[in-house]
Amino acid sequence: MDREAREILASIEGKELSAKERAQIPHQDMPVQDPGERIRNMSEVALGYTEAEALVEASRCLQCKTKPCVQGCPVGIDIPSFIHKITQKDWKGAMDVIQESSLLPSICGRVCPQENQCQKFCTVGKMKKDIDEAVAIGRLERYVADRQADEAALPAIPAPTGKRVAVVGSGPAAIACAADVRRAGHDVTVFEALHKLGGVLSYGIPEFRLPKRIVDKEIAKLEGMGIRFERNVLIGRTRTIRELMEDDGYDAVFVASGAGLPKFMNIPGENYISVFSANEYLTRSNLMKAYDGEHALTPYFHSHKVAVFGGGNVAMDAARTALRLGAETVDIVYRRTRDEMPARREEVEHAIEEGCNLRTLSQPVEIIGDENGAVKGVRIRRCELGEPDASGRRSPVEIPGSDFTVEYDTVIVAIGNASNPLIKKTTPEIETNRRGNFIVDEETNETSMKGVYAGGDIVLGAATVILAMGQGRKAAAAINDYLASK
Repeated sequence: MDREAREILASIEGKELSAKERAQIPHQDMPVQDPGERIRNMSEVALGYTEAEALVEASRCLQCKTKPCVQGCPVGIDIPSFIHKITQKDWKGAMDVIQESSLLPSICGRVCPQENQCQKFCTVGKMKKDIDEAVAIGRLERYVADRQADEAALPAIPAPTGKRVAVVGSGPAAIACAADVRRAGHDVTVFEALHKLGGVLSYGIPEFRLPKRIVDKEIAKLEGMGIRFERNVLIGRTRTIRELMEDDGYDAVFVASGAGLPKFMNIPGENYISVFSANEYLTRSNLMKAYDGEHALTPYFHSHKVAVFGGGNVAMDAARTALRLGAETVDIVYRRTRDEMPARREEVEHAIEEGCNLRTLSQPVEIIGDENGAVKGVRIRRCELGEPDASGRRSPVEIPGSDFTVEYDTVIVAIGNASNPLIKKTTPEIETNRRGNFIVDEETNETSMKGVYAGGDIVLGAATVILAMGQGRKAAAAINDYLASK
């Protein structure tokens, strides 16, 4: 692939290309590990562009004056500008453009669903009537970030303002907010409940999609900016929001505690041995490195036949992790069809390549156990698609009398999470909706409690990394305005 890219690059270098000619430049696929090899390791599946591939892909950008791609970016990265810098081989300039809006390009370039955000609006993709033909903005962002990982300069911090801000959680929304508040000169402390920083980036996303060394490097940038991190502090238990403000003297608080309460299906048998929430299953592997049996002390269940309930990215992560932990068979059981799956298309394709089976139009109705209380199978009911629901996807309709049973020894439930309830229990002043999500002002992300803001999954429910970052940045702007007026 690199040789082909170098040949294409040689044919277009130094030429003034029309928009039509640029759109005809071949789209550059991302090199990946061979499926047979990657299911035996935890190394990153996507290998990243070479320089030639990045330059060819960047050359496909039409540099639209209206910048339609930017409207799909929740943090407003000037996408045409950073891509233009790539074509000039100005790697530092490209990184500077990205960092004006985002401090996490290595992460966002890997895990954000660009096909539903910036790339969705790409003119090249629309010209070719194929979203897969859009300029690969995320892959280019990743390439620049990885190339400049050790060169990127930290933002300048102005003189101290004397104001103090507490940030609850250390995931994407928290990181984005902490960075922008710190850039205004305020003192910032981040409180993390776990021993490892990064939130869902560390415990939720597998190593083969997002290496933890990258998360650690991004956190180190924030520490270099003077942001303090306190681990093993569970806000809502160890300290309350009111104690942070009244006893510890914080002038504002940003809550980004996430949606860490796993949902279950409430079907018979969910209490059997070897039924896991995806949260627990992935945390054991990602955060505690249970897959590294020679060095990690965290045990995991040695499965042979695994059923994963759900069709989102978390379901794909759990299924692919199960394969890497030695499962012989992994079925992804989903009540709609593949077309309705909310997971990224790339993740679904990777799961299938690696050997996961899609058991679609299938609704689990009972988990069956043996005499020892362990899973031995799942009773499944066939479905058909009915009318679209509120999300626009066609609703599954169960077919009476269609039940069948499949043998499994492990079930992983990956149907979503509810908001973390701890803070609400100790802070009744904060209003929530019926799902437990914090209710915030749409313009400022301020909660019903003065000086307390919130963002990310605690507000949105399950959200993407970049959407959470967008909320963190919006809240940070409001916090900076609020502190300036105090």
